Amino acid sequence: MDVNTDCLNAEYGSKAGYILSNVAEVVERILTFVPTKSLLRSACVCRLWRNCARRVLRTQQQLGWVSATGSSSSEGHVLYRTLAEEVENIYLLPQTVLLMADSETINGRSYWPKKAKTMCSSDVAEDLKRLFPKGCDILGIATPGIVLTPSGQPSSQPQEHQEGEAGFALMIPSMDGVTIRPFHFCKQTLSKTALEEAGLVGDPELRVVLLFGYQAFKAGGPRFLHHILQPLAQSSVLVAGGHVESVFSHSRICCGRGSYGVVGLTLSGPRVQGASVLLDQDVTTEKAAEAAVQRLKAASIPEHNTLGFMFACVGRGQNYYNQRDVEVHAFRKVFPSIPLFGFFGNGEIGCDRIVTGNYMLTNSDADGLQHGFTTVMTLVHLG
Repeated sequence: MDVNTDCLNAEYGSKAGYILSNVAEVVERILTFVPTKSLLRSACVCRLWRNCARRVLRTQQQLGWVSATGSSSSEGHVLYRTLAEEVENIYLLPQTVLLMADSETINGRSYWPKKAKTMCSSDVAEDLKRLFPKGCDILGIATPGIVLTPSGQPSSQPQEHQEGEAGFALMIPSMDGVTIRPFHFCKQTLSKTALEEAGLVGDPELRVVLLFGYQAFKAGGPRFLHHILQPLAQSSVLVAGGHVESVFSHSRICCGRGSYGVVGLTLSGPRVQGASVLLDQDVTTEKAAEAAVQRLKAASIPEHNTLGFMFACVGRGQNYYNQRDVEVHAFRKVFPSIPLFGFFGNGEIGCDRIVTGNYMLTNSDADGLQHGFTTVMTLVHLG
């Protein structure tokens, strides 16, 4: 008996069309396999798909990142090229992006699509904005060296890149119980109101501050940084970061070329936890580095949705230990499933401190938070 395949296909098509137009459970299940950019486009199909897409987006509260190493081309820095490809395939809607790249390439040559040679480059900011959703906060930093975990699994072996082209972009979605606010202060914009808007003053739920100073060696720079650090040093807040070469993601013109300033992120909310340890100049062997990192275990911070940060002096690393990747290997041994990111810079900010629900703290002052020839190793948990 002959079978009318056209009729069968039409009948199957009509049933599939009915399901995809009316059965929310099926549509929502399918949309969980769709990358976020395509998911947002799918939300325009109809009201059912829009509601399903919104529910899927609310479940995407996992951290994500893109890392890149290699060489530049006329198409831009290796990180920019990689980002342009990978943002099409991510499964989260970034609300905050922390991006770091090597300063030799960023500052020395125009390897972004537009030049990035001022402290607050509007050109680069606009290029980055085109890659990410509207309203996404982007903090871009250039440093002498980069610490990154390759794209993919959190358990991948972290790498130290003190030479060559490298960079990463950490992408953080909107998360329940977590508020992240970027800040950028120079001598023209620092005020009590600005500190309050950033959450640095008057926020009882402030838990962690990632803080980066640039051009701090200029006259007035150390006093400016001390003014910001002093209240944080005396509070129940984890502070970690360091001195970088420049920032390149703020579109507003807030300071002149060569001016000093401070940028960073405040992380507030009941689900935020943090811990940090200082690897000082006495830590000179792989065994000593592992023992120092082991102190972070005392914080008992969950490894799920936790980031590791390593802010090290340019004088450490391979030349300091006479071998590569000593400190990142120590971190991986102690924390096998937490991704690690950071930089080699011109000074470190942080101390031994734990900020959890139990509020076990180590007191310090502004001077006690600033170091040289050390490494600050930090965990930040986002619930």
